[in-house]
Amino acid sequence: MNSVKIYNYIIAGVMIIIVLALALWLMGRYPICECGYIKLWHGIAASPETSQHLSDWYTPSHIIHGFLFYGLLWFLVYRWPKLSWLQSFGVRLIAAILLEAGWELIENTNWIIDYYRQNTLSIEYNGDTIINSVFDVLWMMGGFLLAWRLPTWASIGLVIVMELVVLYFVRDNLTLNILFFIYPFPTILEWQQG
Repeated sequence: MNSVKIYNYIIAGVMIIIVLALALWLMGRYPICECGYIKLWHGIAASPETSQHLSDWYTPSHIIHGFLFYGLLWFLVYRWPKLSWLQSFGVRLIAAILLEAGWELIENTNWIIDYYRQNTLSIEYNGDTIINSVFDVLWMMGGFLLAWRLPTWASIGLVIVMELVVLYFVRDNLTLNILFFIYPFPTILEWQQG
């Protein structure tokens, strides 16, 4: 990949993130936590400051998004040759950034915020701050880059470890989030509440 293409992909990725931030601002999201400061890590899952800082217990979910997007896009390229335009790593990374940015927009709609409050442990969830959403995209990019460089077995192993660690410490993870979107299992919710 020549340096001109690399710069073009970097510019495209930055532009997507800027548009995401602007769209979130227009949706009424706060730039940073209403508490007035930014933390590198917020470790209390069931608190109003979750999804307000640079990272928290849900950051591994976004890293896993990167692994999943890498796998999905790789599969599409090699399964359907007509999608040859996705063969470039840079194009696949931009596609993944678009997917994650799209999720960040959807995740911060009133419908999703209310759904989380009513059907999960996230009773105090207020949506993401703009800085949290931007970092969620950056964390996804980190996962995507790891999946690109690591052997498949290591990627799968890392996903399993991240899911189990988060499950152990906060009784939640990406798998349970997906399950709760399909159906809010009362037994699991009861277990999560301890």
